[in-house]
Amino acid sequence: MLQVLGRPNSINVRKVLWLCEELGLPVEHTPWGVPELPLKSPQYLALNPNALVPVIRDGDFVLWESNTICRYLAGQHGRTDLLPNEPRARARVEQWMDWMATELNSAWRYAFMALVRKAADYTDARAIEASIANWNRHMALLDGQLQRSGSHVAGATFTLADITVGLATHRWFMTPMQRPALAAVEAYYERLSERPGYRAHGRNGVP
Repeated sequence: MLQVLGRPNSINVRKVLWLCEELGLPVEHTPWGVPELPLKSPQYLALNPNALVPVIRDGDFVLWESNTICRYLAGQHGRTDLLPNEPRARARVEQWMDWMATELNSAWRYAFMALVRKAADYTDARAIEASIANWNRHMALLDGQLQRSGSHVAGATFTLADITVGLATHRWFMTPMQRPALAAVEAYYERLSERPGYRAHGRNGVP
């Protein structure tokens, strides 16, 4: 059975768990990162020297980095609907996966850590305001893409890009802050919520 290691409130762990639901894979989930299972323990560092989540164990194969894990699992199970073989279609999916991991994540990090996590190192009011503005700007870019595609991030059908961006969309709606009305993003959020895996691991009350 596939093992997924990582605390259940992590956005990166949740994307892997959601994908496993889409693939119909049974999973053994161990919440490393909670106090009783510290990431800096020798046992965990032997699996991921970065001390980050998630990690998967597929038999004797160990892999970390959530987007890489998602690509691996989709490929391992032949899900070309989620990650196409055709180079241009695949590149479009991976473009939005990487955008979420770099541009979008960087935009929301300060505001989220301040407003949701209440982290002691994230209290600068100007930095919070700048992060909110940047986050909203990126979500407006997503809104424009959804208007063009008509339904999903990388085109007309559900792909790995929607798993990564869908988790970030939920986080945007759940964070207590001012946000613009983005009709295409709101419709996308409701569309994703029809999927059982998103309800279980995305829109599940956890920001």
